[in-house]
Amino acid sequence: MAKGESTREKPSVLFVCLGNICRSPMAEAVFKHVVKEKGLEERFGAINSAGTAGYHVGEKPDPRSTATCVNHGVPVHHFAQQVSKNHFRDFDWILCMDESNLADLKRKQPPGSTSKVQLFGDFDPKGDKIIKDPYYGGIDGFEYNYKQVVRCSEGFLKHLEMI
Repeated sequence: MAKGESTREKPSVLFVCLGNICRSPMAEAVFKHVVKEKGLEERFGAINSAGTAGYHVGEKPDPRSTATCVNHGVPVHHFAQQVSKNHFRDFDWILCMDESNLADLKRKQPPGSTSKVQLFGDFDPKGDKIIKDPYYGGIDGFEYNYKQVVRCSEGFLKHLEMI
């Protein structure tokens, strides 16, 4: 257990953005990839992603998000889902991309939930706390997000004292 913050032997992690088609599926895929590269797969429970809104439930991630990951050798296997009350029971860590996601999650978090809800960017060693939504921009925004989530993934693993 990392610093006594997880209630389970193997921490579970949920990444959250608004629609679950750009940032959070990228964060999920990158984190899984980093965990696998570092030989830490056996040390984690579930790793997944969801959106605070249900706009895209059942859809594959944005093709630009998938292409960015694939260009870096990171596979993406996800269908969008919306955050539910069960997520607050099933995940130790719920890591979101911006303050709007954080506020929405705090509102949705049931009383008694022990999930640690915070910004994924809190773990960026460069201090870039907000992972901005690239949806309405070009591919450069997705590439920028990719670099952020790699840094945040490694920073989070350091926080958990796994690397």
